[in-house]
Amino acid sequence: MASQTSATKRKLPEVSPRLFSKVTMITTIALGLIVLSGAAVRLTGSGLGCPDWPSCYEHQLTASTALHPLIEFSNRLVTVALTVLVLFTVVLAYLRSPRRRDLILLSWGLVLGVVADAVLGGIVVYTKLNPYLVMTHMWLSLGMVALGMVLFHRSRYDYSPGSRAEVASSATRKVAWVIDALFIAVIMAGTATTGAGPHAGGSDGQLVAKRLPIALKDMVTIHSGAAVAFLGVILGTFVILEGIGAPKRLRSGIKRLFIVGVAQGLLGIIQYLTHLPAWLVELHVLGAVSLTMGVTSFQLAQVARDKEVVGGLVEKQIPVATVI
Repeated sequence: MASQTSATKRKLPEVSPRLFSKVTMITTIALGLIVLSGAAVRLTGSGLGCPDWPSCYEHQLTASTALHPLIEFSNRLVTVALTVLVLFTVVLAYLRSPRRRDLILLSWGLVLGVVADAVLGGIVVYTKLNPYLVMTHMWLSLGMVALGMVLFHRSRYDYSPGSRAEVASSATRKVAWVIDALFIAVIMAGTATTGAGPHAGGSDGQLVAKRLPIALKDMVTIHSGAAVAFLGVILGTFVILEGIGAPKRLRSGIKRLFIVGVAQGLLGIIQYLTHLPAWLVELHVLGAVSLTMGVTSFQLAQVARDKEVVGGLVEKQIPVATVI
């Protein structure tokens, strides 16, 4: 019996670290795409296109041929596809050679997060797009993008006990935490701004989704202030890191953050001055996803680690810049 069990184990395919990294990269990109898909539902006014969940209607699984139900149901299908993808990631984490507990746990974290996000989406539907729940839905979705970035990063480097973990500078590490905190403030204010804006997400007959009880102009002021502080810290960090000749990974990371941050800021100004056209708001959401990846990557870059050695050879890795 023992020999049969051993033979069964040997029959299981092994997954290389490089293949696993590729899959985690694809998964992270897919997590970003689901944010854009959800934003498209709201911006097209399709949030109540399917009045029930998980089926579109009480006695019908799929949507009708009307535009809004099709858009809302398509977003649900994308969520199903993402769920399958993260489950596939979990399977590969178990088959990865060498197997690592941290990657398995992070992969399961993605599964739990995607399921929680889907259930929250159902609650959002049944509460007729409660703006506070819609905001929370967005926060959780961006949090999953950040978790995907962590999984992708850790899959590329050696995190075994006693491995190299060299901090470039305790000062820049503290600054990275400040950037994280400011970015969270920007995202929270940004989602609240949307919650107070004209894109309610949908309507059902005479019922229009509620908005936050605060003037849009006031929320724009708060959001803009947080964004200016965020960009100011990034600019100051960029200048200092360039001046002292900091490690390239830090200088490149903060440079990308500054470029995307400036573009995001200009886009925010333009969309406000043009009365928030839906397509510009969608681009602004894309910018938020990109910044989430960039901020997470910059935080992870604070600690230098060696690439994982497999069978006496250093596994060829995927550049992190490919997903930022």
